[in-house]
Amino acid sequence: MSEDITAAIAANRFGLGARPGELALIGADARGWLRTQLRAPPPSLADAELLSSAQILAQALKLRREIQAERRQQAAQGGAAADEPAQQRLPQFLRPIYATEATARLRLAVSTERPFLERLTQFWTNHFAVSIDKQFLAGLAGSFEREAIRPHVLGSFTDLLLAVETHPAMQLYLDNYLSVGPNSPVAQRRARREAPRIGINENLAREILELHTLGVGGGYTQQDVTSFAQVLTGWSIGGEGGRFAGGEPGRFVFRAELHEPGAKMVRGRRYADEGFGQGAAVLRDLARERATAHFIATKLARHFITDEPPPQVVARLADAFARSGGDLPSVYAALVDTREAWLEPLAKYKTPADYVVSSFRGLAVPVEAGRAPLAPFEILGQRTWQPGSPAGWPDRSADWDGASALMKRIQWADAVGARLGSRRDALELAPQLLGANLTTATRQALAHAASAAQALTLLLAAPEFMRR
Repeated sequence: MSEDITAAIAANRFGLGARPGELALIGADARGWLRTQLRAPPPSLADAELLSSAQILAQALKLRREIQAERRQQAAQGGAAADEPAQQRLPQFLRPIYATEATARLRLAVSTERPFLERLTQFWTNHFAVSIDKQFLAGLAGSFEREAIRPHVLGSFTDLLLAVETHPAMQLYLDNYLSVGPNSPVAQRRARREAPRIGINENLAREILELHTLGVGGGYTQQDVTSFAQVLTGWSIGGEGGRFAGGEPGRFVFRAELHEPGAKMVRGRRYADEGFGQGAAVLRDLARERATAHFIATKLARHFITDEPPPQVVARLADAFARSGGDLPSVYAALVDTREAWLEPLAKYKTPADYVVSSFRGLAVPVEAGRAPLAPFEILGQRTWQPGSPAGWPDRSADWDGASALMKRIQWADAVGARLGSRRDALELAPQLLGANLTTATRQALAHAASAAQALTLLLAAPEFMRR
């Protein structure tokens, strides 16, 4: 295989899209370029404006309590419900946080010299998806990625899993903080007062089994979901009242008073009641399951190689996962060494996010503050951290390559060409961004373009730029 092809695959499939000069930097050692990116610790997303999840959530909960108190006061005085400005106070607090986080993420993706690591980070964020269309998540999705995903991308799957499931964003997104064991101290007190019943919420337990570890068909039953949900009762978030009473505001806390007491059976194994340790033990065992190794291997192979990965590729990655005890760098190394990953250039159709980021990288577009850099993600249908479900964004070409979606890309490319065409030479950039994937047809189209703006549009709309 030619040097240009391997460099182009490394930069555009394993990475986030080539930058000018990057293919030459990769040269003949494409695999070495990828492995080097996995040796140093993951970089933190440094920005003085980025707050911790605890800070964001503590302020958001305080603001919500203030709004609720105002509503109660108005109701007691016979007044109308809270007016529209009052109802908008919480979204107005969260929206700027989202914009700052999403912009910082984009800026790193566009400028990073470790794009393979950044793609892996975004892969795991999508695997453990939360969505900003749920209350509080607009403010927490970015800090969730910074705190639970990024530090563990080069560690073990077990540590990553524990960090994700104990993060306030996941607890809120899947409603586990609402889950109360029917025989817990709190439930017993409410029963004595004949208060309304409260009970188990199975959302987190189900999604851990179905989406985060074993996968559909991974060998669990509805009884396993119910038992695991009982195990996870008491996993919650600290605050200053109501469901969040006790614990440090905005941080994960285990509430023994909500926990369903007693030993539990999950997938044929008995777990003694060790409070928080009971749930942690289940997660550690799930992380080591062969079904989990196969599920993760399938998703990695689909993301990095082809929509329908060959069974032998999945088996090799699953073996690397199992042999290493879920050591993620070992799995990534097996992925890089997989022969099939280098055989079919342009096998993957870019998602809208991939398309935008690769355009920014290839054209050296600066990522400025404000909504402008984030607008393309919304226009093209993949707003950052808004997959709309715990399953995350889909990862097959058929989910993204419809005629309407293609027209939106071309329209956006036309707008970019009109704005930057006089400052970018598409004919000079094309071989730097696409390498050996650049076709004669595209090269000729760029050479005969009516203007520099049109040439840039044609480059961004070229079939080989649409794929990775």
